[in-house]
Amino acid sequence: MADVSTVLRDLDAESQDVDALVADLDSGEWARPTPAEGWTIAHQIAHLSWTDGKALLAVRTPERFPDEITTALERGGAHVDDGAADGAALPPAEVLDTWRRRRAELGAALADAPAGARLPWYGPPMSVASMASARLMETWAHGQDVADALGVVRVPTGRLWHVARLGVRTRDFAFAVHGLAAPEGEFRIELAAPCGGTWAFGPEDAAQRVTGAAHDFCLLVTQRVHRADTDLTATGDDAAHWLTLAQAFAGMPGPGREPSGRTS
Repeated sequence: MADVSTVLRDLDAESQDVDALVADLDSGEWARPTPAEGWTIAHQIAHLSWTDGKALLAVRTPERFPDEITTALERGGAHVDDGAADGAALPPAEVLDTWRRRRAELGAALADAPAGARLPWYGPPMSVASMASARLMETWAHGQDVADALGVVRVPTGRLWHVARLGVRTRDFAFAVHGLAAPEGEFRIELAAPCGGTWAFGPEDAAQRVTGAAHDFCLLVTQRVHRADTDLTATGDDAAHWLTLAQAFAGMPGPGREPSGRTS
């Protein structure tokens, strides 16, 4: 189980890295398109700010979150897109300042949350550590969109362990949002860590297996890369199927990315 203080420390570090990508951009650069269709860099940071605000709602006033879920279900993808668009319409300095404030408030709120608390969210309720991990995953993934827009190559860090772990733990959810029954039994996941060594999840003797680079796996489960553009290898039909629909984020499946033809 992930330690809350460790995840929060890594979330703060990941946020600082993404912040550094945009802190010195001028307004024209904030308007650069990113790989997410229709989303500029401003949309990406506004979305992080908006989602941190929703997470604050879940932590501080969980009794109000069912209304948020109802709104999200009624509006579908427009709920998220409009939140990003509304934020992106503001001056970049305001977008950045708001994100900084909200993420600081969220970090403090999660640190103070009662042990064993279950926080409501758009998918299944989450522990405090899982909520922090989800925020780290989103921050890293949308930071990747910003980096791609700027032509910046980021060096993978050990913080990706949280993203990889979340990607593994959301396997059954990924099948469910496609209307499919989850496979029986756990898979074995063995990933080459960025700093050396292997991150392993699941029983060693599992018949269904996935191996490859942790960075590629994290890009895949956040749908920032097409399956064909990774070095991931699946053993077993169920494991292979999972790699075509894996998602570490709550909500409905995204459109994913088209193959780029690159090799890992």
